[in-house]
Amino acid sequence: MGRRQHGYTVVELVLVIAILGILLGFAVPRFFDNALFAARGYADEVATALRYAQKVAVASGCRVRVSVDAAGYVLDQQRESGGSCDTADTSWSTPVSGADGQRAAGTTPADVVVPVDAEYVFDPAGRLESGSPTSFTVGARTLSIERDSGFVRVQ
Repeated sequence: MGRRQHGYTVVELVLVIAILGILLGFAVPRFFDNALFAARGYADEVATALRYAQKVAVASGCRVRVSVDAAGYVLDQQRESGGSCDTADTSWSTPVSGADGQRAAGTTPADVVVPVDAEYVFDPAGRLESGSPTSFTVGARTLSIERDSGFVRVQ
């Protein structure tokens, strides 16, 4: 009777190692590249800032401006004068503070592309008073703002 062999041949082992090497060559760079995650996180951050600006405008009764460009975003509000908003103020001299007391602003991560230079103004009713374009991209995500309601959508 013949002897029964156990295990793999050298050819089979080399073939499996070669296939694993090819798969790892494509998969490993994805684990170490966080640009996709940074872009998604920053898109959500900008959308949150736009929503916050809308809510501050409604709560304060003053118009709030969100400036977005390739470097980042910043929220400003009209100056208060005599217990109400100075609607003639075009300097946007009052910075909006976040929940932590710091200025509501953010910086674009290094690997994220924001190809827009725009200002969005929310009126005291929460509507988008001015701002063009009403849709822009952050990385691969698209942010859009409904003009009549101020609703911010991330797609």
